[in-house]
Amino acid sequence: MRRKNVEPWRQQRKWFSRGYPIAVAGLFVICILTFVTHYNHPGLTSLPRQVIRQAPSIKQSTNTLNLTEEILSVGSISRQLGDQMTLAKSYVVMAKEYNNLEFAWALSVQIRTCQDLLSHSATRGYLLNQQEAEPVMEKLALLLYQAKEQHFDSATMIMRLKARIQGLEEKINSATSQTTTFGQLAAEAVPKGLYCLGSRLTMEWATDPDLRRRVTKQNHSPKLTDNSLYHFCIFSDNVLATSVVVNSTVSNAMNPERHVFHIVTDKVNFGAMQAWLGMNDYKGATVEVKDIDSFKWLNASYVPVMKQLQDAETQSYYFKGTEDPKSAVKFRNPKYLSMLNHLRFYIPEVYPALSKVVFLDDDIVVQKDLSELFSLNLNGNVNGAVETCLETFHRYHKYLNFSHPKIKANFDPDACGWAFGMNVFDLIAWRKANVTKRYHYWQEQNVDRTLWKLGTLPPGLLTFYGLTEPLAREWHILGLGYDPNVDPQAIESGAVVHYNGNMKPWLKLAISSYKPLWEKYVPYFHPFMQQCNVH
Repeated sequence: MRRKNVEPWRQQRKWFSRGYPIAVAGLFVICILTFVTHYNHPGLTSLPRQVIRQAPSIKQSTNTLNLTEEILSVGSISRQLGDQMTLAKSYVVMAKEYNNLEFAWALSVQIRTCQDLLSHSATRGYLLNQQEAEPVMEKLALLLYQAKEQHFDSATMIMRLKARIQGLEEKINSATSQTTTFGQLAAEAVPKGLYCLGSRLTMEWATDPDLRRRVTKQNHSPKLTDNSLYHFCIFSDNVLATSVVVNSTVSNAMNPERHVFHIVTDKVNFGAMQAWLGMNDYKGATVEVKDIDSFKWLNASYVPVMKQLQDAETQSYYFKGTEDPKSAVKFRNPKYLSMLNHLRFYIPEVYPALSKVVFLDDDIVVQKDLSELFSLNLNGNVNGAVETCLETFHRYHKYLNFSHPKIKANFDPDACGWAFGMNVFDLIAWRKANVTKRYHYWQEQNVDRTLWKLGTLPPGLLTFYGLTEPLAREWHILGLGYDPNVDPQAIESGAVVHYNGNMKPWLKLAISSYKPLWEKYVPYFHPFMQQCNVH
């Protein structure tokens, strides 16, 4: 039996019914693959455009900035630019030194350009490339070449700076010398008010017979030779300063009536000194005044200093000065040859009846009772003094020339120095040791000024070597005439404060913080002080 032909639509339906599951399954697989691919590579669908857009970024990512590597890399463009900029900065300084301000400005402009370029590179986080840096480096290199052509090199600059430093040092030395000279002149000058006071007192002494009679009577008081009393000696030509010493001593004394003051001055101030001390009351203390010219034994045949004054070379050195700028003005001060300054070495001869005295300078102020000094045991020594060797520069080698064989053979360079200004002298031990003779010997050895340069302290250190008893530091506080940083507690506790130095309390150049200690004992209310405008 013959089969019937199958209709075409029936065959297509049969094929579709069989292929449909397969197609669905394939589409599902394709969707999964597409999802996975898109999840891992979201930009893959537009890859060509993304590649084109990201090409510069990919290229730049290989040049990301690393500052450490840039600094260490010799071939780095940033480092080369930085080195050029550093050199340019030094040339800016040199150009200003040569007063070439236009060239200095041109260098500064290029330096700022370099800074901006490096700052931009650091901000964006990528390295400088040759194309960016080359124009700036070329301009800067040209300027650096011009700088070298103008001899802006290190060697030339060093020579210029050395010459400039030398010039400044010479100016400093000149200014220092002038300051020392002017300070010394100011210290030596007598203030107008004090000169007026001296003249006014001299006139009073000459015209007031009652005053002269009263003072003459006191000068013959038996207290002057009574060794049971407290004897003080002051050698000065300054009336007001001497008055402050006497006034401050009796004001702080428990028994001022037992105090006796022996004052020696020169002929010029003899009348003024007697008038002032005679018209003022010092709480019952006894005061005598002598004229140094009345000591006939003080002559050139006995006193080496007076003999040296007759030498033409010595007179030229001290009174005419020298052209040598290294010779300090203070070394040529004539006061160091004044007999009032050297009279301290003749105290036993000035006061032959006394056994113990306290020597006071005229630039001190007494703040405590000094009567205890007369009961101190000096252990057989002649001089009781406060030592000053807390610092190395106050030892013997500071004051004496230890290259001289006589100094080197007889003294210890590290021996402790001490101070004049407040000294206790045992005159019995002095006479026994013949101290004045020792002083004469060393003065004669120093006729050519090779042992020491100036003053009474160096010969004092030689004369009283091995004969000095150290006192407690509180007895004598030094430095108020030159040091503004003296310990306030030391000043407050000190028995005697000393204005040693050029800044004396009666001068305008005095250290203001110390001046009230002295002014406390100045009688500004006195009519003569007001007439002479002493303030």
